[in-house]
Amino acid sequence: MIYFIRHGQADYSEKDSKIYQGFGNHMAPLSPRGIQEIEETAADPRLHQAKLILSSPYVRALQSAAILSRRLQLPLQVETDLHEWLADKRYHYLSEEQAALHYNEFVTYNGIYPDDAEKNWESIPAMRQRVLHVLARYRSVSPIIVVCHGMLIQSLCGYHPQNGEIVEFSLSSDNMD
Repeated sequence: MIYFIRHGQADYSEKDSKIYQGFGNHMAPLSPRGIQEIEETAADPRLHQAKLILSSPYVRALQSAAILSRRLQLPLQVETDLHEWLADKRYHYLSEEQAALHYNEFVTYNGIYPDDAEKNWESIPAMRQRVLHVLARYRSVSPIIVVCHGMLIQSLCGYHPQNGEIVEFSLSSDNMD
């Protein structure tokens, strides 16, 4: 069993200042509300049998995972491929305006490239494969907690969870294809 948890609410109050420009936005910590969301999530009895926590490297997810690790007394492993959706799958920096255009296209096409064109943004099937590749390495460890981002969870489970929400997922040969 895998318990996906979407990170707590981030504090973007320093957005566009200091180091929080462009990709630096991924360094934003949790807000006080986000910390409370994850503290409440940690009390869920489903998590008490977990053996390990995997986390995205982005601060909002990593801080959420650290709170869970402390509260549940579990080891924490960072997995870089649990990062957020890529507005540019070539890992090129995009301006906020260009990233917003890519996101709007992603939404317009429901995360699937149109039949006649491949896009530069990461598709839902690509996200799904990226996450499943990580999870496959942990098949022998169960249950685990995976702290990551709403779009990644959506790529596997079909809906976008709220901050701090737990979504249950089971690896099977059906969803590994």
